[in-house]
Amino acid sequence: MAAERILVVDDNAQNLKLARVLLTSAGYEVKTAVDAADTWRALEQFDAKLVLMDLQLPDLDGLELTRRLKALPRWSKLKVVALTAYAMKGDREKALAAGCDGYVTKPVDADLLLRTVAEQLDGP
Repeated sequence: MAAERILVVDDNAQNLKLARVLLTSAGYEVKTAVDAADTWRALEQFDAKLVLMDLQLPDLDGLELTRRLKALPRWSKLKVVALTAYAMKGDREKALAAGCDGYVTKPVDADLLLRTVAEQLDGP
């Protein structure tokens, strides 16, 4: 069986590297993007099942990018998990309201991230 494909969107090189190492070591196929424009290009070329979405991107915030993705029939069922340093009261709800299917805070807890990814990929 082919590995599930995950797109990691983050403008921080260290965060991208950490996510790639964690996910590839768990058997996932990973591609990365650094901003919204890069995300659109990556999704055109890489049939991702899940996107780990940083909410603070340089060109368009991750919440708006998620809203735009989910509004398109092609990507309306794409699983999106917010991966963010925002951990204030109400931030999780904002992410879910924007269309995110899950929410993981930074600094990343490796076990929680992998468990969240697996749950999203196994879910409906």
